[in-house]
Amino acid sequence: MKKTVAFFMILCLLAAAFAAVAAAENVAAVPELTITRRPIPENEAMEFLKKMGVGWNLGNTFDAVKDKWTINADEMMLETYWVGKDVKTSEAMIEAIHAAGFSSIRVPISWHDHVSGPDHEISEKWLARVQEVVDWAYNRGMYVIINIHHDEDQFLPASSHYEESAHYVECIWKQLAARFRDYDERLIMESLNEPRLMNSAYEWVFDPNAAECIDAADCLNRLNQLFVDTVRASGGNNATRYLMVPAYDAAPGNALRDSFILPTDSAENKIIVSVHAYTPYDFALNLKGGDKFYTQAQKVEIVSFMNSLYNQYVVNGIPVVIGEYGAMVKGDNLQDRVDWAAFYVATASARNMPCLYWDNNVFSGDGERFGLLNRKTLSFPHQPMVDAIMRYGGWEKLPEAQQ
Repeated sequence: MKKTVAFFMILCLLAAAFAAVAAAENVAAVPELTITRRPIPENEAMEFLKKMGVGWNLGNTFDAVKDKWTINADEMMLETYWVGKDVKTSEAMIEAIHAAGFSSIRVPISWHDHVSGPDHEISEKWLARVQEVVDWAYNRGMYVIINIHHDEDQFLPASSHYEESAHYVECIWKQLAARFRDYDERLIMESLNEPRLMNSAYEWVFDPNAAECIDAADCLNRLNQLFVDTVRASGGNNATRYLMVPAYDAAPGNALRDSFILPTDSAENKIIVSVHAYTPYDFALNLKGGDKFYTQAQKVEIVSFMNSLYNQYVVNGIPVVIGEYGAMVKGDNLQDRVDWAAFYVATASARNMPCLYWDNNVFSGDGERFGLLNRKTLSFPHQPMVDAIMRYGGWEKLPEAQQ
């Protein structure tokens, strides 16, 4: 009997220890910040961005693609390929995101594993499934972004590949424009995701002195223009809806270059500059980088790129959306991530640039752990991250500067 009691007490102590560790992992305080709004022009685009508010990405879901292990698999299984076979997107997941306070959702979508024929006809099953998830968010009043995501080989921005790239982009957007033609302006279309010269020395580094990069920038400008022209030509609400376009890699610095040209548009000021910024890189995205966020230099790096976008675009009334941002888990650095999220989101909100957090549903392992919503439990294991984002995310949540 004594052995049984002792064993039971040990189990209780172990359970308490594990509970304490779990609780400690989720304890972090949202910092007090005094960041205030910057002046912005008064126009429809700026008001539209205010309404977009706080955003979230349904990452590693419809953007998953086939590889040598799944080449012959049913196309519909790809939705769960990168997030787990038992975490198919549900309406309850979208409701959990909406209930948490997120008002915008980006749905990254890859298409090349779901098309057939010379004109890339999209599988009806795949398109209907995408639309179902879009509707769950849209019908809740959320702003929804759809795009062409991991189809990099199909939209390679190079003259040697341009005809095939243009044909692919035009075919996909003709079909999507027709499918979503009657949705109101809360449905936003984004031309491409991080367009770049795949598997080259310039994949993630744009060299303005390299002929390949100059050519890539020119081809991308043409692809973005083709996207705008294709959507606008479909009529209905597509004639005036907001459209997002990225520069090379979707990098903020490349959106500031003279080589990036915004498309001409039949609608007035309805083009949004799309950027992705996991900044500072060593803290947010580099697996081998540091796990602390506390230096002034790290903050300056965030302020610098946002100021550049603000001065070139926002001050002139041109909208900017940070379509992806995030900071991965490194050890027990929750407080650092919360401090970072608060500062990052507040700095963007002060310049009226909505941010959409990249959530890949990864919470364990030694890879890129960007998980925010646990899609199995419909909970937020790192709740203080959500608290920081909600406290400082959105133009209206920040005070005006004192005159």
